[in-house]
Amino acid sequence: MNEMSAFPVAPETFRGESREVDPGACFDWLRQGWAMFMVNPGVWIGCSVLLLIIQMAFNVVPIFGQFAAYLLVPLFGAGMVQVCRHIAQERPAEIADLFAGFRHNAGPLIMVGLFFAGGVFGLAFIAVILVNGGVFGSGINAKVFSASINFGSVMLAGLLVAVLSIPVIMATWFAPALVFLHDMKPVAAIRASFDAGFKNWLVMIVFGTFLIVALFFAMLPLGLGLILLLPIFSGAVYASYRDIFLGT
Repeated sequence: MNEMSAFPVAPETFRGESREVDPGACFDWLRQGWAMFMVNPGVWIGCSVLLLIIQMAFNVVPIFGQFAAYLLVPLFGAGMVQVCRHIAQERPAEIADLFAGFRHNAGPLIMVGLFFAGGVFGLAFIAVILVNGGVFGSGINAKVFSASINFGSVMLAGLLVAVLSIPVIMATWFAPALVFLHDMKPVAAIRASFDAGFKNWLVMIVFGTFLIVALFFAMLPLGLGLILLLPIFSGAVYASYRDIFLGT
């Protein structure tokens, strides 16, 4: 009787264990991202336009608006994951899915957002100090060629932030999907995301390089290319999550 009561067997708890994939997997992720976009381009374009409008609204408020935008990245990221999941399951996707993260596990997603925003802004603050008054101060604060030097300091600070932010990006790359889809705790999801990124550092470098190049060209026509890039990128990230964490 006791043996019979053990059925049905409860599903094993998802622990965020990841696997290593081939460096060329990123191109398959991008193909899947494009395929997801083609299934329902109307919903994807609607989500992209809405995201860009929200981003512009946040940018109206200096610093605090930008911090809020970074804070909400995991929530909107979860919304894009929801769109991907519905398409993958051949279920109807809606623009309202973009706000799914506000309805499910919003608190944990905000905690991931705090880590992301705090990390990026903290690193930016450190980079500015290093460039303007610290390690590079003596060479940059010269009054001669001040205009070009100021421009150079901004570029150098941006480069430092980009490099120093890599661990923060790794830790939050998969975290929204892990929190939203598997109800993982924020710290556990951040750790699992970082471990997956570290384990697959080569494919992530290839994927990230492609994204940077694509982002450059997407920004050229007044940023209109983002309307296409955001859906494909979101679909590719979802495909990478399934490949690395689920092996499917």
